[in-house]
Amino acid sequence: MIDKLTCQEVLTAALKTGGDFAELFAESTYSNGYEMTSGKVTKVTSNHTYGVSIRILKGYHEVNGYCNDFSRESLLALADKLAGSFTEEAKIKEVVLTETEVKNINPVQRYPEAVTNAEKIAYLQRIDDALKGYSPEITQVISNLRDEDQKVLIANSKGRLVRDRRVHTFLGTSVVAGDGKSTQTASRRIGGHAGYEVIDARDLEAVARETADSAITMLHADEMVGGKMTVVVHNGFGGVLLHEACVHSLEATSVAKGSSVFADKLGEKIAADIVTAIDDGTIPNAWGSLNVDDEGEPTKRNVLIENGILKSYLVDYRNSLKMNHPVTGSSRRQNYKFSPTSRMTNTFFAPGKDKFEDIIANIKFGLFAKVMGGGSVNPSTGEFNFAVSEGYLIEDGKITKPVRGATLVGSGAEVLKNIDMISDNLAFDHGFCGSESGSIPTNVGQPTIRVQNMTVGGRGK
Repeated sequence: MIDKLTCQEVLTAALKTGGDFAELFAESTYSNGYEMTSGKVTKVTSNHTYGVSIRILKGYHEVNGYCNDFSRESLLALADKLAGSFTEEAKIKEVVLTETEVKNINPVQRYPEAVTNAEKIAYLQRIDDALKGYSPEITQVISNLRDEDQKVLIANSKGRLVRDRRVHTFLGTSVVAGDGKSTQTASRRIGGHAGYEVIDARDLEAVARETADSAITMLHADEMVGGKMTVVVHNGFGGVLLHEACVHSLEATSVAKGSSVFADKLGEKIAADIVTAIDDGTIPNAWGSLNVDDEGEPTKRNVLIENGILKSYLVDYRNSLKMNHPVTGSSRRQNYKFSPTSRMTNTFFAPGKDKFEDIIANIKFGLFAKVMGGGSVNPSTGEFNFAVSEGYLIEDGKITKPVRGATLVGSGAEVLKNIDMISDNLAFDHGFCGSESGSIPTNVGQPTIRVQNMTVGGRGK
């Protein structure tokens, strides 16, 4: 992509006017997307994204620029232009790089380039075929398949030079059920930092039927009657609650600015004793995992909250300078056009000791949020409003009738303190997280948790 000598020359040029740190990030990414709507291929896309960014830090101040020309002349011209932002003598006279081999924790068996377009579309066709004649109430099936093969080079003035290859494969399906009066939609996702083996390992027909059953069930559900109650949030995508309402407020992106409800609270008790929350970028082939982050730092298993005590934030290099906090291998960016900052990887509540049945058994009245949906969050306060895609009442220790239109309202700080039971059934789900450095693949996860005194909204009477 770019040879070591050119990287050294470009980084040295970037620091000639007094910068403290310079970084070069280069990528070449091939991506493909396929969409099928009710048995017909409605979209096929193929992209090649390539470019180089150069970033210079002087203290906490940053300048960043990028180009699409990998030539030595173009890179030196960009470095000279960015260096013009500063006017002092060079502190670093020459950058010397040592290339480090990256340990690959995300092996790939079937690269996207080895799978034909026909084979890829056949995955989507299997989902559609599984639902043909399944129910007259299924009105639409939309499935999406995407793959990405990214090669990166990261070099910086601290002497680091690494090269990495990242392959992500993702399949999502949405099923719409309708009765002529109203409609309900259910969705499911499959993904991994892996090749097409991650899809081969799943029973796509079973995924299709599960998604359809969810949509049909919610179509016939009563409207939720709101109130304050005990809420059981199921495993898997239920972890979006932790991701959005809690851990965004633990990213240095907000903590360094003092705009987080958890700023300056390291070592303090912020959650119930049974709560341990982790962000782990080292889980092999997990959707949010990386061998190295986008500053070339090896990813880590970061324990954020341990037995209710705040232990760590998620911190990138630039924000570490302001916060006096070690970097955590959490610097990420969508692509070379974005400057990196602290982001999540695979974020989850650690498993507890309770059994799912016991969590339900001693609830007189409450809500079982089996599948969570989207929502909105204020990252500075952690206040949220989340939709429940598939919900059920809990009455006298049993899960009873389905309810639709339920929303969970509250704040991350309240939820952490009001969790009183955690199951042992940890599971993950997959999504895309948007923030200052663009959209990136992140895993959310948790075992089933029980939250007391939660506000539930609904239109029922």
